Amino acid sequence: MASTSYTQCASRIITPTLKSSVHSGHTVRSAPPQAARALSFKTAFGKSTVPKVSQSFCNNSRALCVSAKADSGNVLPIDLRGKRAFVAGVADDQGFGWAISKALTQAGAEVILGTWVPALNIFETSLRRGKFDESRVLSDGSLMEFAKVYAMDAVYDSPEDVPESVKTNKRYAANSEFTVSEVAAKVKEDFGSIDIVVHSLANGPEVAKPLLETSRGGYLAAVSASTYSFVSMVQRFAPIMNEGGSFISLTYLAGERVVPGYGGGMSSAKAALESDTKVLAWEAGRKHNVRVNTISAGPLGSRAAKAIGFIDDMIQYSGKCSPLSQRELQAEEVGNVATFLCSPLASAVTGTCLYVDHGLHIMGLGVDSPIFADKIKN
Repeated sequence: MASTSYTQCASRIITPTLKSSVHSGHTVRSAPPQAARALSFKTAFGKSTVPKVSQSFCNNSRALCVSAKADSGNVLPIDLRGKRAFVAGVADDQGFGWAISKALTQAGAEVILGTWVPALNIFETSLRRGKFDESRVLSDGSLMEFAKVYAMDAVYDSPEDVPESVKTNKRYAANSEFTVSEVAAKVKEDFGSIDIVVHSLANGPEVAKPLLETSRGGYLAAVSASTYSFVSMVQRFAPIMNEGGSFISLTYLAGERVVPGYGGGMSSAKAALESDTKVLAWEAGRKHNVRVNTISAGPLGSRAAKAIGFIDDMIQYSGKCSPLSQRELQAEEVGNVATFLCSPLASAVTGTCLYVDHGLHIMGLGVDSPIFADKIKN
């Protein structure tokens, strides 16, 4: 089977006491669900003073962080205390999924992970040995914890979909109940309900091939892993999601513009994902009273993105052609926007594609061309 690549500020007000527990042999430390954390932003309403910024969490991003000492009347809070989030597609500490998990934790949510089966062992080993500790540090100096980590492969909806060759694979044999329906059932059994679901995964086994050279199998595999997996997750998780809950996925500009080199059917998969976001927003909104949105994120040099082969060129191009061209996109910036979309502040936002790409999506010309050098300079 083709390998699946899963891609993917604040001041804490009270530091929770971490509890130890064992969950099916996976991550064993968790933070209390009611851990009092609040993500707060300076409001534009009324007269206010600028609160002290917590630099420990925001060194590498422009997120607005406020001190817990700030008067509550001077800030507009993103407070997800008491909320529970399931984030699918976290396999290391580099991608958008990790950054979203961290921002949700910072805002007070309890975070559960779904990690691709072949990557689960190395992810948990790295987590246990402290290799991610630097990336886990929150604004108060404590470490981000996960309530539980489930083995998951979102290309399979139910046990009968799993081929015998996969079932007997040594990496899968050690982890049962990894299909979307089984994971949703286990989340319900273990936690009762969910408030937030983040789909931060994608795979195109032939992503390096032009569309003209992409096989039917490669094309359908890209759509299955990158797009239908989101549909499947909404189908299975919406029934256990509390009313007012939120689904988030991640897309890319190639879904609506030509990005040469982003092949193998991945551009088609992203276009389908954006279209499905609108349809799911309507259907799940009416049936379950939940919201569905997607974030079109700019290029990030994560480990999973390296599979594309020219991610560094994409980052360089974005830097030269975006309206905000002074620096590279930080994963934390996507995490902060996702947290906003999952919060009550975005309670009327659904069916939306929100761009977090330094404005690259508005450009109609590549201003890095020598043709425009003089005009841009002047």
